[in-house]
Amino acid sequence: MAQINHHLLLLLSVIFFANLISFSCQQDLSFVYNGFNQGQAILHLDGVARFQNSDGLLQLTDATAQKMGHAFFNRRFDFGSVSSQSLSFSTHFVCALVPKPGADGGHGIAFVLSSSMDLTQADPTQYLGLFNISTNGSPSSQLLAIELDTVQSAEFDDIDKNHVGIDVNSLQSVVSAPASYYSDRERTNKSLTLLSGDPIQVWIDYEDTLLNVTLAPIRDQKPSKPLLSRTINLTEIFPDRKAFVGFSAATGSLISYQYILGWSFSRSRVSLQSLDLSKLPSVPRPKIHKKTSPLLIVLLVILALIVMVALGGVFVYRRKKYAEVKEPWEKEYGPLRYSYKSLYKATRGFNKDDRLGKGGFGEVYKGTLPLVGDIAVKRLSHDAEQGMKQFVAEVVTMGSLQHKNLVPLLGYCRRKGELLLVSKYMEGGSVDQYLFHCDKPPLSWSQRLAILKDIASALCYLHTGASQVVLHRDIKASNVMLNGNLQGFLGDFGMARFDDNGANLSATAAVGTIGYMALELTSTGTSTKTDVYAFGAFMLEVTCGRRPFDPDMPVEKRHLVKWVFECWRKGSLDEAVDRRLRSKFIHGEVEMVLKLGLLCTSIVPDSRPTMEQVVQYINRHKTLPDFSPDTPGIGVSTPVLMGLPSLAITSTSMASSVSSSSANNSMFISHTIIYGDGR
Repeated sequence: MAQINHHLLLLLSVIFFANLISFSCQQDLSFVYNGFNQGQAILHLDGVARFQNSDGLLQLTDATAQKMGHAFFNRRFDFGSVSSQSLSFSTHFVCALVPKPGADGGHGIAFVLSSSMDLTQADPTQYLGLFNISTNGSPSSQLLAIELDTVQSAEFDDIDKNHVGIDVNSLQSVVSAPASYYSDRERTNKSLTLLSGDPIQVWIDYEDTLLNVTLAPIRDQKPSKPLLSRTINLTEIFPDRKAFVGFSAATGSLISYQYILGWSFSRSRVSLQSLDLSKLPSVPRPKIHKKTSPLLIVLLVILALIVMVALGGVFVYRRKKYAEVKEPWEKEYGPLRYSYKSLYKATRGFNKDDRLGKGGFGEVYKGTLPLVGDIAVKRLSHDAEQGMKQFVAEVVTMGSLQHKNLVPLLGYCRRKGELLLVSKYMEGGSVDQYLFHCDKPPLSWSQRLAILKDIASALCYLHTGASQVVLHRDIKASNVMLNGNLQGFLGDFGMARFDDNGANLSATAAVGTIGYMALELTSTGTSTKTDVYAFGAFMLEVTCGRRPFDPDMPVEKRHLVKWVFECWRKGSLDEAVDRRLRSKFIHGEVEMVLKLGLLCTSIVPDSRPTMEQVVQYINRHKTLPDFSPDTPGIGVSTPVLMGLPSLAITSTSMASSVSSSSANNSMFISHTIIYGDGR
């Protein structure tokens, strides 16, 4: 009996010490780093994040565009296995966001609790290295972030470009506020500029489901009032009650340097160790390069002349080969102008094997640029006598437009009688290849609907989200590009124009493609309503697998708008649907898209919805308004506008004859540029 009691006592002791060790492991995740000279071994870095060994500074991003960096404590924070145990943690860190000299803004940083340290599949830019388009908003992300954001992203409903937000599995913050802190001495809130380059203190306290976020300048004590306070249930985000803690930051076309100077973390606010601010590393300031002195410029010019004379005919030959058209007014566009030589080398001398397509208005080539990657270069003829300065100004400005479904316009080049436009290469090709060419597999209905939603979102951004209303003026299947995941991107801004205060552009500037052009183009000119008309024609085209105007079809089917309308009138809308879908579609979705397409192509401009309304309808956030085949303006085909004196029209038949030398076409083919009043 004594022996049994002895074994029982031994077993209880083992269980007690095991629980004690487990409880201790849960409690001991507490640390403080006044600089990171001593903490480098226990932090996990990826991306461009690195330590500056000279002073122990943790640098999350540098001056490289489209990059991200992460830094995590390499042990998971265990909230505790007992469900009744109170969850709490507190952290205090000092960060600095330093703008790059001469650059405008940059993306911010985030303190992160994540179920995984592997965020390498996330995207940079506005996604802050936390999510991508697929994972943003997904509960499976299991991620809580406190963002210090310095860019206003319309797609995430950001309040401004200097705000703090609490994010749960999505970059659409559950609560946010302009960056500020409470001054106990003055008893008022004072604004705080995140992208000032000055160190900023951040405290994050979580206890009994309440999350508080507090900010202050480096010289102030912790304010008595937090900036943000929100009830958050961590067990819903992290069911296993464990998470990694750390930081994430990213750059896009906007760049800033992002640093962590010191970091303290503990399970409770009481046990949180204070940072010794006097021991923190200093914030490096990028040097602004001084302008070259006039004397040095003169010496360099003289040296260049000597070299030119020495090289003689060889230099003259190379000069002619890469000669460009440059005028003094183009200096202000700086980096957005590419040299002809760089584009010549990027496309291997515009090699015919790299030609993606050829149309009546230019050729498209694939190329590769260092630090940029794959690009598409379109070569166009131009008349340098009229309108070129304004055209280049608008092209450059449109290159600054930022939306996840716009093909990025990277820049331009002018050479003799050529204008070269440089865009990001889209490996999926254009939508019309999938609709009208046999070398591409047919798109499923779910893929088509997703593409329509993508383009609707992009066009809504141009009309309402940009700083100035932008009219695309040439929406069609050949100008809608796809990436490798078949996501839709609106491209070809060669005919896009800014619309001052939403007013119509002159009718003399009417441009477009047959079948996509609203009737009022010949009278009142282009407007957001004419873009809506073209998008409606595109919706019908994608759903029916037919061009909006096809002269080879029987008369009753030649105009797609009229044909779909007649099918609706007969009660047989399914008859208009692309036969290659083989009835594999949701009838209600197809009916909604076709009716919305008819509503957008109403011959009465005021009867057409805005693009904001189109986005709501196509995403089923609102139901379509009641209208019938008898509604005035519905189903009326626009006459084919031919032979009008001041119109430039890209014919559909021309688009259908475009040859593609690559399965990975990356840009539109039929392109019209008109200078002066009718650019």
